[in-house]
Amino acid sequence: MHAPLPEPIPVEMLLLAYRSGIFPMADRRDDPELFWVEPRERAIIPLEGLRVSKSLRKTLRQERFDVTINKAFDEVISNCAAPRPDHPESWISMRIQASYRGLHDAGHAHSVECWQEGRLVGGLYGVGFDRVFCGESMFSLATDASKVALCWLVAMMRKAGFELLDCQFMTDHLARLGALELPQSEYLKRLEAARGAPMMSLPESFEALTRASKSAHSSPGKFIAQSLTHTS
Repeated sequence: MHAPLPEPIPVEMLLLAYRSGIFPMADRRDDPELFWVEPRERAIIPLEGLRVSKSLRKTLRQERFDVTINKAFDEVISNCAAPRPDHPESWISMRIQASYRGLHDAGHAHSVECWQEGRLVGGLYGVGFDRVFCGESMFSLATDASKVALCWLVAMMRKAGFELLDCQFMTDHLARLGALELPQSEYLKRLEAARGAPMMSLPESFEALTRASKSAHSSPGKFIAQSLTHTS
């Protein structure tokens, strides 16, 4: 028999960690242990600075994907944790996944999904608190799927009055999307400045954007593309 996994990290402990600028990781998918990370340099995407290329804007306008929020939270994490050629082992252990499920049930973790013909082909998930969203991971099984999810996330955050989108570690991919790298000390200042409740939750913001697109006699994808045009 397999030994039972350790208990998930308590919700309040996880939220305290994020509010302190640290987050958990593991060495492999089946690792029962975890460690807490406080990067020296922190990547963020300014909400007014997301770079939306012409090709990505075209993808948005063509409605290549149906976008949802919190419809397939567990499936998104499982896809993010799946082995990749450059990352055969995942830092998203089963214990960490169970911990984020607890956060999701408490309303503090969200997923954004992209679908094609009823099949989940991309998305992202992360932790939301105060006016902050900490993006944890994303995946893509179709061209631009994760980027479309990110565009929707930024549009939702702006609509809801969020201030800080944390991406944890800088990558070339994030840099091309407009991410900036900050010293941890500066990140902590921004984290403190983003305390307080947003105008609405991310799910409420998603619904508000969908309603706004209908009021503008536009499709959701075209509406999102237009709302982000001046940030490209």
